[in-house]
Amino acid sequence: MKKLLALLLCVAMLIPMAAMAEDDGRIHITYSFWGNQTEAESVQKALNEFNAMQDKIFVEPMQIPNEEYTQTLVNYAIAGQLPDCGMVNENSVLYFARNGVMADVSKMYEGEALQPMECITFKDGETPVGYSSSNEILVLYYNKAMFDAANEPYPSADKPYTWEEFVEVAKRLTFDKNGKHPGEEGFDKDNIVQYGCFVNNWTWQMEVWALSNGGAWFSEDGKEVKINSPEAIESIQKVADLALVEHVAPLNVIPEDNGVGVGIGSGTVAMTTDGTWRLGTDFPNLDINYGIAPLPMMKEQVTLCTSGLTGVFNGKNQEAAYEFVKWYTREESNWDALVLPGIWLPKSEYYYTTEEGINAWLGNEKYPYNHDMETGKKVLVDYTMNYAKPACWYYTPNTQITTNEILFTALQSVWAGERTAEDVINEIYPELCDAIVIE
Repeated sequence: MKKLLALLLCVAMLIPMAAMAEDDGRIHITYSFWGNQTEAESVQKALNEFNAMQDKIFVEPMQIPNEEYTQTLVNYAIAGQLPDCGMVNENSVLYFARNGVMADVSKMYEGEALQPMECITFKDGETPVGYSSSNEILVLYYNKAMFDAANEPYPSADKPYTWEEFVEVAKRLTFDKNGKHPGEEGFDKDNIVQYGCFVNNWTWQMEVWALSNGGAWFSEDGKEVKINSPEAIESIQKVADLALVEHVAPLNVIPEDNGVGVGIGSGTVAMTTDGTWRLGTDFPNLDINYGIAPLPMMKEQVTLCTSGLTGVFNGKNQEAAYEFVKWYTREESNWDALVLPGIWLPKSEYYYTTEEGINAWLGNEKYPYNHDMETGKKVLVDYTMNYAKPACWYYTPNTQITTNEILFTALQSVWAGERTAEDVINEIYPELCDAIVIE
């Protein structure tokens, strides 16, 4: 009882500001978010713009520390004091949906000219409960100077490497202090000067290789764990073996959420897999002549799409929250700050299916990859439309536990070469099955 009272007291102290707002004839709603002071200032600037452009809705910010964000929303839900809308970590969306927090957004874009793509739709069963604020996919980055030095042709934008081709190219781009390549007599695996590749083994990104290998981590309805299939297990082991067996990638036992920084950005790696947001977040600060290409394929060509969510919470001001979220997440509202710098890809089909839409961002001189429109269209546009599949958190509950906790921890022994992927996955499979269930 004391714990409950303490919890409710804490929640009461966090009641959204809209509840105390002066009655000025508008509907007052709150928007919750995480971020530093710079990000808070950016949010406030956007809210000021929205509040000034119309006189029906007034949005007030609610900044919450990142490390406390999800639990704070849980506390609000318990107390019946949820904000009206806000950011939600991808891993938490369906957890909240299954617990009645997320609003049905199936009609939010009804009649709108710009429609979000299907692959970035969070679904609780068949019910859309949110759309990512942008689209992001995984691609292959490569250092052109390293390819030139090895007289190696650049990766094709039309035909991705097979996994076997990828490994062979990586071997030719890997050499030790004596200039020896993996497989050559005298190659010194303990004194490698340049690695051919780095495949980002941050846990959620690993799902793409299971899909490419003809497997999956979870069933499409999000109810069944599939990661124990031979195809999924093999895909994990193949990535681990790049470092452990092939010696073409650096060892990365505790994954870092920055494949570009650890890989191609280090100056010692020729190819790196990572997300398209790196075009705007990392490469502007790296002195690298780089190119982009589709991911290598094991059996099928596929990439993952993802991005964070700005969602609407169940409450009395849902219609007003719908209007704000539509405005706040539309490309036009984030064009100069996020789309043109290359941090976000557009989320609406119009920007992938019409010449005018494609040219608006990819053809803009401010876009970081506008110098090679042909490649950009193939890798960023066609690749998205034809081969992008949603990451597991779009349709699977509790991925914060299954992927970010259980799998992240367990797979470290695989990356270190201490255990096989088969042994680890079979051991944790029952735990994953228990964790996916939400009562």
